[in-house]
Parts: sequence; C-alpha cells; structure tokens
Amino acid sequence: MTRGVSMVKAMIIVLLCVSFLWVVPEECAGKADFSRNSSSSSSASHPLLKRPSSVNVGALFTYDSFIGRAAKPAFKAAMDDVNADQTVLKGTKLNIVFQDSNCSGFIGTMGALQLMETQVVAAIGPQSSTIAHMISYVANELHVPLLSFAATDPTLSSLQYPYFLRTTQNDHFQMQAVADFVSYSGWRQVIAIFVDDECGRNGVLVLGDALAKKRARISHKAAITPGADATSIKDLLVSVNLMASRVYVVHVNPDSGLNVFSVAKSLGMMGSGYVWIATDWLPTVLDSMGAVDAETMDVLQGVVAFRHYTAESDAKRRFMERWRNLRPKEGLNSYALYAYDSVWLIARALDVFFGDNNRVTFSNDPNLHKMKSSSLRLSELSVFNEGERFLEIILGMNHIGLTGPIRFDSERNRVNPAYEVLNIEGTGPRRVGYWSNHSGLSVVPPETLYSKPPNTSTANQRLYGIIWPGEVTKPPRGWVFPNNGKPLKIAVPNRVSYKDYVSKDKNPPGVRGYCIDVFEAAIELLPYPVPRNYILTRFVDFTQPFIESGLVVVAPVKEAKSSPWSFLKPFTIEMWAVTGAFFLFVGAIVWILEHRFNHEFRGPPRRQLITIFWFSFSTMFFSHRENTVSSLGRLVLIIWLFVVLIINSSYTASLTSILTVQQLTSRIEGIDSLITSNEPIGVQDGTFARNYLVNELNISPHRIVPLRDEEHYLSALQLGPKAGGVAAIVDELPYIEVLLTNSNCKYRTVGQEFTRTGWGFAFQRDSPLAVDMSTAILQLSEEGELEKIHRKWLNYKHECSMQIQNSETSQLSLKSFWGLFLICGITCFIALTVFFWRVFWQYQRLLPDTGDEERASEVTEASRSGRGLRAPSFKELVKIVDKREAEIKEILKQKSSSKLKSSQSGAGSSHSQHSEIP
Repeated sequence: MTRGVSMVKAMIIVLLCVSFLWVVPEECAGKADFSRNSSSSSSASHPLLKRPSSVNVGALFTYDSFIGRAAKPAFKAAMDDVNADQTVLKGTKLNIVFQDSNCSGFIGTMGALQLMETQVVAAIGPQSSTIAHMISYVANELHVPLLSFAATDPTLSSLQYPYFLRTTQNDHFQMQAVADFVSYSGWRQVIAIFVDDECGRNGVLVLGDALAKKRARISHKAAITPGADATSIKDLLVSVNLMASRVYVVHVNPDSGLNVFSVAKSLGMMGSGYVWIATDWLPTVLDSMGAVDAETMDVLQGVVAFRHYTAESDAKRRFMERWRNLRPKEGLNSYALYAYDSVWLIARALDVFFGDNNRVTFSNDPNLHKMKSSSLRLSELSVFNEGERFLEIILGMNHIGLTGPIRFDSERNRVNPAYEVLNIEGTGPRRVGYWSNHSGLSVVPPETLYSKPPNTSTANQRLYGIIWPGEVTKPPRGWVFPNNGKPLKIAVPNRVSYKDYVSKDKNPPGVRGYCIDVFEAAIELLPYPVPRNYILTRFVDFTQPFIESGLVVVAPVKEAKSSPWSFLKPFTIEMWAVTGAFFLFVGAIVWILEHRFNHEFRGPPRRQLITIFWFSFSTMFFSHRENTVSSLGRLVLIIWLFVVLIINSSYTASLTSILTVQQLTSRIEGIDSLITSNEPIGVQDGTFARNYLVNELNISPHRIVPLRDEEHYLSALQLGPKAGGVAAIVDELPYIEVLLTNSNCKYRTVGQEFTRTGWGFAFQRDSPLAVDMSTAILQLSEEGELEKIHRKWLNYKHECSMQIQNSETSQLSLKSFWGLFLICGITCFIALTVFFWRVFWQYQRLLPDTGDEERASEVTEASRSGRGLRAPSFKELVKIVDKREAEIKEILKQKSSSKLKSSQSGAGSSHSQHSEIP
C-alpha cells in the first residue's frame, strides 16, 4: 500500500509538471474570495462565524458527449436556482468551476488538478469511471469530496476511495436487474459485449456474479477496444455469431454504442431468434436525441434496455418544461437530473456545514511540500482542512430531489435503486415494467411497493409483453446450435452384451439399436439441424431417463410345494383372530337384543348358548335359521352381514390366486439377504453396478464376478455358487427384462428395485441442447413413438412376470379391514346403549309406590346415611331383562290401571268428608 501511494504521488507530480505547460480550457462562473490558511480554526472558538461571500465547487466532465451536453446546462440551472434561493446558503454565492476532461484520462486528471488549485470545497464528476479511479487518489490526498453524477463502475468502493461519492446509481444494481430479467425469460447463457475499460470490465464482472446466483452464466466475453471502428466491431460480432448463445448484453459507452447495433443489423443479427439487452447507455442516447430518426429506430427494433428510474413529481415536471426552453433541440436524459441534484446536495450540505459554525480553510499538503524540486509549484495544491467534516455532512443528508430521495446507505450507495425496463419498438421505447432491489421485476412503480415487505421471489416477478427482434412476441429460445462447422460428438457404449439397446453397425451412422432410434427420433423433432458423429467408447453410460431403469437382483427360483393348509393363507393370524372374535361378539349382541322379543332366542341356558354359537358362525354363509324381530337386532345384523360379505369376497379372491397362480420361491429374498451372505454376485462387466455394490453397500470386491454377456449370465446362474457360478446377478432393469425372457422365465427378480434411475442422453452441464432434447423425448412419449420404437427392438417372445410372488406379502391383513370392524363395533355399542336405557326406564316404572310420609322418611334416612333412594338391585334388573317384552308391557299396563282406580277412589272419599262439615 505504501508503494502504491508513492506511485500515486509521483504521478501527481508528473501531471503537475505537465499541467503548467499544457493550457487546458477553463470556464468559471465565479471566483472564491477566501484565502488559504495554514491551519484550521475550531468552530467552537469562533461562535457565530460570518459565512463567506462565495464558495467554489468544481465540475469535471466531457463537454462534447451525450452526458456532458445535458449536464452542463443542468449544472448552470442548479447554480442559478441555489443562488436565487436566499434560504439555502443565506447570502453565500455558489460558484461552479467547469473543466473539460475531453474524453481523455490524461487530460481529465490534469483538469482535476487544476480544479483543486481553485480551492474547491467539492468536485462534481467525472462522468468517466476510468478518470474517477485516477482522480479519486487526488481527492483522498486533498480531502476534497468527489461527487460523481455518471461514474457507475461498481469497484469505485468507499473503502479504497473514502472521498468518492456516487450521486447516480451503482452498476451493481443494474447488473442485478439484467440478471433477474435473464432468469425471468428462462435463459441460462448470455454473451457480454462491452467496452474494454474499467466501467465495462467491472460491470461485466458483477454481471457474471449476479447470473451465477440465478444458475446462469456468461458463456463468452466480447471486449471492444475504446474508440473501435466499424471493422473491428464487425469482426467481433462475426465471431460471437458463430457461438450457441443468442442473448447479447451490450454494456458500452453512449457515444459509440449505436455502432454496435448498426453493424449487427448489417450482419443480419437483429432478426428473429436474437435477443439484445442494453444497459442504461442506450436510453441515455435516445433521451438525449429528442426526436430519434427513423433509421436509428429501425436498427433498434426489439431491443430491451434499462433506464434509471426517477419517480414523477411536480418539481421534475417543472424542470422538464424549463428544459424545453433551455435546450429546445435536445432531450433530457437521467444524468442531467443527477447533475442538477448533485449541485443542490452540495448546497444543502454547505448550509448545514455553515450552520454548525464551520469555516472553509485550506493548508499546504505536508507530503507534497517535502518533495523538493525547483521546477514544481507544489504550493498550488492545498488540503481542504474541513473536508472530512463536510463529507460526513454530505453522507448524512436526507432530502427529496428531482431523482427522488437523496439518501445514502452504509456502503455510500443511493437508497432505493430502481430501473425502468424498456422495449424499443415502433417509433420509440415502450415501458414494460420496473426493477428495484425491493421487489425485483414488477409492472407497478417501485415507490408504491416500498410500504410492503420486500418480495423478490420468482413467483412475484412480472413484466408486460415484449416484442422481440423480428416482431416476435414469443420469447426466443436464446440459443442455437453453434454454426462453427464442428459436429456434435456423441459417445455410445461399445459393449458386446445386449445389442438390442446399442451396438456397432456397418451402415451409417455407424451404430444401431433402441437407444439410437430414440435419439435420432428426438433430433428430428428439433427446429434446427444438429450435425453429429457417433463415437464408440467403453467409458460412458446413460443418464437422463427416457426409459425406466434401476438395479435389481436376479436369482434362481423354484416352484413352491402345495400345502394342505393353503386355505389358511389368505388371512394373517391377526385377521383370523379378530374375525373369529367378531363372529362371537356379534352373536352375543344379537342374542341380548332378541332375547326379550324372540322366542327362538329363549329357553334353557344350554340351548341359548348353542343358539349364540350357531347363529354367529352361520352368518358366515348367510344360512342362519333364526329370524330377528327387534329393530336394534335387525340393525346390527344388517351391518354385520355387509362385513361378512366383504370378508368372504376377499377371502375367495385371495385363495383363488394362491391356488391357481404359480408360486415360486427363492432362498435369496433381495439385496439385504444378498449382502449378509458370503456368496458370489454377478454384475455386467463395465457398468457402474460393481462400484455401487462395493462403495455404497460395502460388499467385498472378492465376491463380485464380472460377466460379459447374456450367455455368461445364464451359465453362472445355472452353475450356482457351489459349482463356480453365482448366487444372484445385480444389473439394470432393462437388461434383466431381456435376460428373463430369453431364459424362458427360469429366473426372476427378488426383492424390490433398490435404485431409482433411468436411461437418457448425457450432455455437458448447462447445455441448452439438453433442454430441447428433453422436450423432444417428452413429445415422442406423448405421441406414442417411444412405444413403437420399444416394440421394434424389444418385442420378446416370452413375457415373464418380473418378481416372484411372495405368499406372505399377498396375505390380507387386519389393516385392510379395520374400518369395517370399527363400523360394526360402533353400531353394536349404540344398539346396546339404547337397549339398556330402555330396560332401566322400564325398571324405574316397575318400582312399588309408597306414601308421602314414607317417602319423606326415606329421604331423611338416606340423607343421614349417605345412601341413594332405592338403588336398583342387579338381580331385579336381570329378572326384568330376562322377562318377555310382552309381559313387561302387561305389568306396566296393570299398574297404570290400578293407580288410576286408587286415585279415583281417593278423590271420592275426600268429597264426602267435605260435605259432612257443618
């Protein structure tokens, strides 16, 4: 760092030597009236200091440029407005010292040094990021705040250049906007065309980082030499036109950028299929030109561009009306607004500076004074003693300008960066949306969203429709197969086994098989030609799926012996137990509900017990002879018969399958049992199966036996592990299908498929051809072409069921029927509840009546002893339950009649007693 500072100081000295021999045009709108001071005075020691009559502010930019021609009148207008408003500087006149950088880094740096000689308290500019890098060192040394209204290079950081401040937007945000737009449109690769200077290189560098966050990238960086002629630009565009990407991001200077599109138009690169994205330089050009000629607009049709967004306001509208009077032949670009706001920012900061009782003083730079040389006038450069304090005040400002809120964040960037998304069509640009770091892409002005939480999610992004080059409304694909004469090289497995899938062929294209036909059919569906060559190799395998695959285990099987207990296999033990228990349970419930109503459910205890068992199990065959007469009994029986119907049907179907379908067994049950054993395992030579078994499943390599072709497979399985063969084979599902059918179904897969993969065509990462090929394969599947190709190559004579049928896995378990049992149980519970509530109600009515005195004494006695009133006896309840329903009704009827008679006789006796009273 010390060496770098020394080099900068030496550069400043050399430039000083030249600056006094080189006459640089200077235009000053006023002169300073304060003298240099060797030391600054403390504001605290001089209360109520008098403000100076004038202060100088420097302005450095290129006069003859799109930005400069708009900035100069904006500077002058702002200076006039500040000086006319006595409430701002309160009598202090603001002078702007103009300096032309003439689009030269060397002259611009000398101009900056000459500005510093005029004792400026701040400098506005430069517009060039290249010059900004150089003169920021001067601003650091002399403590003069440097406010640039047009230098957008993201690397002009506040850490390296503490006195540099940007009043425009940082290109860091613009590149984020471009990346969001690329991601929104679905593109994954772009070509960056940029001017090879600090602004261009660093902007593209930030763009690459922003695209990487969106899983996209810059496939090629095409640098243009500053000031390049049309021939150089043409050579560059011809080279990028040979590449695959058709999305171009153009980040160049406003004064030479249109040449890129003119040359592209002549090369036919502004037609259908191309995408051109321009940064803010293009709207700057169009806005500055005012009325754009038809030839220029014809060149730019379909281009998408980003323009600094400045919210609409009354002050902005008044300034635009004023601008038409100032520059009637030129338009107003955004940099003129930033230039105007920069002057007002300094003026308001000076007002705060003077209001805090600060003085403007300068002193000699001791570092430059130590450099002794008779030919250098180092005393002409002086340090702004209060520069650091003035910079702090500027950074703390917060007010509204023509460009919106003027406030800086912790990284010294303007808050709320936003851009307009423009589509060049017809006679001018059309706004299709906005971008801000608060909400991403949207169709509503950013300031309306600041009150809501930030939301930059993909689902929240939206733009209006865009008309692309060639008057196309559908977003272009963004890439084509590169037109550079190089055919696509396709590597295919060169194996001797399973040649129906892929194998060498004497005829063009040199290979044949199922996979080749699928690939060729997909290529034919692409909307562009793909030159291709097939290369046989033993070092590739298929990836992206167009056919299901996965590793399976194949083992010898034998037919299972028939068992005399096969009729028990349809149900699991739990299912048998619960079914039997429910037969008895439902029989008991029906007996309870029918016992009082139905004479068939009455009689001696032995007979009733036999009835329960008989009725329970006879319902299995719907052959019960007892009729149900009670409503509750019939309800329970209907639900139970429905359950029995489902159970019988399921049992019959399962037993039929067990007895009629061939049952095969194998001592190898799947990959788990194969891992625990120590027997040899066969794999296809050259596939990934061996590495998977060894590395992922930790199977010893000594157990792995490579097998070359189908004959070796069959021979190894037939010999078995004891005779030098293998216990099982692990291979991919498509190969196993061929093996099983060609072996007359002597072998089967055991266990489940333990990897889920598929076959496909492998491409380089992020290759756009992979997306188009996937779409083509999907189309082949939807149209049935894949099935036709499958039947052409893989139409086997013997169709084998892949897996052996395990009788245990086919048994019906309780979890398939617990819902039915639950419904039946709930129905029984409800029926019993209603039944016993009725019995208890009848029992209460059958209790003998007692007189009032007796009842009162019972209540008193019960309250003393804590007993209830005539608690029901269990024996009495059982007796009532055992009685016929008709008997209970007769008893209740007789009791009601006797009660009625006694009440009538009691009423007559009472009447006679009243009549005898005198």
